[in-house]
Amino acid sequence: MPKPEKVQLVQELKEKLEKATMTVSVSFSGITVAEINQLRHRLRQAGMEYRVVKNTLLRLAAQQAHKEEIVRVVEGPTAVIFTYGDPVETAKVLEENLRGAPAGLVVRGAIMDGTVLGPEALRELAQLPPRSQLLAELLGQLQGPMASLLAVLEWPFTELVSLLEGLLSQLPSLIAARMRQLEERTS
Repeated sequence: MPKPEKVQLVQELKEKLEKATMTVSVSFSGITVAEINQLRHRLRQAGMEYRVVKNTLLRLAAQQAHKEEIVRVVEGPTAVIFTYGDPVETAKVLEENLRGAPAGLVVRGAIMDGTVLGPEALRELAQLPPRSQLLAELLGQLQGPMASLLAVLEWPFTELVSLLEGLLSQLPSLIAARMRQLEERTS
């Protein structure tokens, strides 16, 4: 029979796994408690949560949350970093905070949207430009073809308007000529 504390801990881990946009597994051997507390504080300020977990409890929580892929990056003494924001921004902050971390803190991998990321992929994610810049670049790429399409679609209407304007400009002279013809017939 499982202890109530462990059942509660599994439930908490399950909820964190479900809410997290990215879950990072790290090894922390050879790190002092003071260093871990300092890292935990920096990560908390960035909206992340550092938590040391038992692998068996994490596996149970992962099964319940339908996030079994986390098991692929968990082995030995494990700490998990739960992140809740934009994955690219989170990866940047995480990379920055782990750069100054003690040598014993090693990233094993991460899970993002059901995909397992190795340490290299996490570093590459951190190198991406911010989301706003990526969206601006995408919009810039779409703007050229859209402007061309608009010009192609607009051209027949422009020609029609030009033709109608030409006819309208000739209308007074045509009416005057027709009036003269009618006057000549009546006289």
